[in-house]
Amino acid sequence: MSNSSSKVLPSPDLSPVSQDLTRLNTLGLASRAGAFVTLEDAAQLPALSQLAHEASSLLVLGGGSNLVLPSQVPGLVARVAFKGVRLLEARPDAWLIEAAGGETWHGFVETCVNQGWDGLENLALIPGTVGAAPVQNIGAYGVELQERFHSLTAWDVRAGRQVEMSVADCRFSYRDSVFKHDESGRWVIVSVRFALPRPWRPVLGYPDLQRHARLAAGQPAARDIFDAVWEIRRAKLPDPAVTGNVGSFFKNPIVSAQVRDGLLERFPGLVSYAQPDGGYKLAAGWLIDQCGWKGRSLGAAGVHERQALVLVNHGGATAADIMGLAHAIQAAVSERYGVRLEPEPVVV
Repeated sequence: MSNSSSKVLPSPDLSPVSQDLTRLNTLGLASRAGAFVTLEDAAQLPALSQLAHEASSLLVLGGGSNLVLPSQVPGLVARVAFKGVRLLEARPDAWLIEAAGGETWHGFVETCVNQGWDGLENLALIPGTVGAAPVQNIGAYGVELQERFHSLTAWDVRAGRQVEMSVADCRFSYRDSVFKHDESGRWVIVSVRFALPRPWRPVLGYPDLQRHARLAAGQPAARDIFDAVWEIRRAKLPDPAVTGNVGSFFKNPIVSAQVRDGLLERFPGLVSYAQPDGGYKLAAGWLIDQCGWKGRSLGAAGVHERQALVLVNHGGATAADIMGLAHAIQAAVSERYGVRLEPEPVVV
């Protein structure tokens, strides 16, 4: 990790305002920030460091697709709205692409597919922003962000400096990164660079893709995979604009081969996937479904009727409602399978 530049950035004022966050989180939880700023230019970042130093806490907000917010968010909230996508280099082995942290993830993936910069199509329709993607180390349908990641530019709010971070600096693991372990509000991800491999090869290992009509015959193009993933996700997952949700609420637990074999003896239908380290990833949705939670509700919080991994806000749910349901599901799965489910979203 190193300073990217010694250049001194101008520091325009940021004036915090009170802001309703209900439409800025995809769960649709009624929430308000007493102090809120929008970051549209990197020149604002030194001023952010000063404000954060004076505030009790800092919450960095992207697309709000991975958050469970309380009715009143303490401290300072900074929404990242940096924009821009550009080709940095067309290398023989890769396209090197840079996207600003405030770009929507799906919009960025679609831009890449339209430009012929293939390699991210399996990650279509994942909600959130480009800047939030490395935080969660997003992944879907056989592709993980870390496999396509090159580097990123971030602002260290605490130190008041801009740094470059490599794959090693980010310490990626399954739905995890250094950003989830450092103190909350330390980092603002300004831009992310991706190395998309050339020549491109389709990733079609997931059964849903193998069964899809668009991909079953011949050699699919990246656009075919993009469209297929879009259709599969639309069929399985609720639209946050219609029904509040954060996508998958729980991580798929990873267990040892011994634990998986023991479970398989007791539950022959257990869904699991072998991992490179010899462990197994269990399908959290299957575990929840088998415990009878799919389609059930506790008050205004519920489990989606088509995908047990997705918790939804039926209207008027609070953070306490969502987490109460989550805890009930965790208890049921733990009691039956001896496995603890870990939530994916950040609970503020």
